[in-house]
Amino acid sequence: MKLPNPLALLALSFLASAAAFTQITTPFGPNPRNVSFNIYVPDALAAHPAILVYPHWCHGLASQAFTWSRWSALADEHGFIVIYPGSPNAADQCWDVSSKETLTHNGGGDSLGIVSMVRWTLDKYKGDKSRVFVAGISSGGMMTQVLLGAYPDVFAAGASFAGVPFGCFAPANNAGQYDYWSNECATGQVTHTAKQWGDLARAAYPGYRGWRPKVQIYQGTVDEVVSYHNFGEAVKLWTNVNGISDTPVRVVQDTPLPGWTKSVYGPSGWVETYSAAGVTHDIKLQEDTILGMFQLNCTRNCFAWGKGSPQRADPGKPC
Repeated sequence: MKLPNPLALLALSFLASAAAFTQITTPFGPNPRNVSFNIYVPDALAAHPAILVYPHWCHGLASQAFTWSRWSALADEHGFIVIYPGSPNAADQCWDVSSKETLTHNGGGDSLGIVSMVRWTLDKYKGDKSRVFVAGISSGGMMTQVLLGAYPDVFAAGASFAGVPFGCFAPANNAGQYDYWSNECATGQVTHTAKQWGDLARAAYPGYRGWRPKVQIYQGTVDEVVSYHNFGEAVKLWTNVNGISDTPVRVVQDTPLPGWTKSVYGPSGWVETYSAAGVTHDIKLQEDTILGMFQLNCTRNCFAWGKGSPQRADPGKPC
């Protein structure tokens, strides 16, 4: 009898345990729109890992979001989990950012399916409920702002690239339309006061008076798909929701890239924006900048849900 090659067995063992992009097909909670659930769990997982949700863009796939970003490599390095949801919209793979259901806390739509993934992952992997984050580009950036507005009790922070303010894509009477493309919003024809924007987000979770997430907004000044007008409208919304001024306390040129301008709002920098001069809708994801704000590279005394205040310069010491 020929004994197995020890090196071959070792290789097979490594392959069996190696982290991979995996689709979850078992039930994981309310998912009325049948959003697909894809996850990356690193082998060297933190004891109580943080979770990052990374929804893809229109005409994109969860597998592309996995391949075309550095999140899995950063997860390997720092021990957090990444969720890559997949849009159920076969026509264009855009996210539901317009329906009354998705814009309402526990109301349904794509947003509830994604939050069910978060809740399942927290339970299965003993995740840190206070360190759940979201980031996305284009339609993924729109979904990021939807999740921050409808589920402020779930997400500690979010980063939206080339997105639109919460509720901007909703039809005029908020009639609950799925897969609704708001030309008015996309072309920059929707303008509200800061309070009106804030009221839209507050109405998503009636009676909620709790802690609100940190926010990063990124957009190119010559975005040809989503008007740059939405950049300023998002500033109004998230500063109002957090009770801080929409006048920046600090402006930094050429960061994180030449021609990009960073603006910081509130004493503790609760809202950050990045205006990318001359950049189109094809804006480059800035994983390292997001990593820094979310402190996904932190192991103790990390930024977390409920920690710090938008109005005070004491968001917690960095790790």
